[in-house]
Amino acid sequence: MGHETAGDPITGLKWTRKTTGKIAAELRGLGIDVSPRTVARLLVQMGYSLRVNHKKLARVCKSTPEDRNAQFEHIAQLREDFTARGLPVISVDTKKKELVGLFKNPGTAWSNKPVEVNDHDFLSEAIGKAVPYGIYDINANCGTVYVGTSRDTAEFAVDAVERWWLEEGRHRYPGASELAILADGGGSNSSTNRLWKYSLYHRLTLRHGLTVTVAHYPPGASKWNPIEHRLFAEISKNWAGRPLDSYQTIINYIQTTSTTTGLRVRAHLVTKVYDTGTKITDAQMRDLGLVKDKALPRWNYTLGPREAGKVDDSDPANMADVADDLAQSAK
Repeated sequence: MGHETAGDPITGLKWTRKTTGKIAAELRGLGIDVSPRTVARLLVQMGYSLRVNHKKLARVCKSTPEDRNAQFEHIAQLREDFTARGLPVISVDTKKKELVGLFKNPGTAWSNKPVEVNDHDFLSEAIGKAVPYGIYDINANCGTVYVGTSRDTAEFAVDAVERWWLEEGRHRYPGASELAILADGGGSNSSTNRLWKYSLYHRLTLRHGLTVTVAHYPPGASKWNPIEHRLFAEISKNWAGRPLDSYQTIINYIQTTSTTTGLRVRAHLVTKVYDTGTKITDAQMRDLGLVKDKALPRWNYTLGPREAGKVDDSDPANMADVADDLAQSAK
């Protein structure tokens, strides 16, 4: 057992890669006749436990470790500032896409008998795909999920944010003229996605007079986005072990998600078809009222009225950033 044992240096908990059956077989070879069940009981008494892999090792981008930590500090300060002024701070992201139909859903649920599902997860057997885009209001502890039936695009993401503002945000924060958005660095709300920025400006700033401040989490740090552990994790627990056999089933599980700390969740089905491949030109980007943060421009920017925030075309740094966005978007 010595070479097959690993342990936690803090708690003293130990585990082994050998199964109880293999350990029992080796003991029988030494003349000790025990069953695998007895081996399991003795291992518990010795401080062993069944262990699984834990995703706890954060990947740090070696080229910009200081920027990574500085970005976390920037986000913390942004949240404190907006909260102190009574302004909305929302965390956004797309939850894992789900096949709709009789497919196995990870987890367990109490039942008299197991639910029979398809033996293979073939897309051809699915009713469709669910694309859940979530918006979590951090200060209000409220979540809203827009379940799309088409594609996860920047237009879909901004449609969801605008709808949230019209249906919830402006009523919850009357008189607010600023909105802070915390987002991952990739996906439909990527820090290099031109359509995301362009749509935010036209749909929220011009249409509703909002000054929108966006802060993106660094690469490999999406697990710190509040929506992940305060909304999406609770939804996954609520529908664990239950096949998502229809869009209505998905909606029902999402909007019945709650926690003892007061989480409330709404859900809406979005059947609009979204196209991919929309390009935003250099000229269109220059026309935005977009100002990048001086210290951490790659992940932070503000979209405001053009009079206050038009990008300075004569500034080489700003133009270099625009060119960098174009190169990243083309990948």
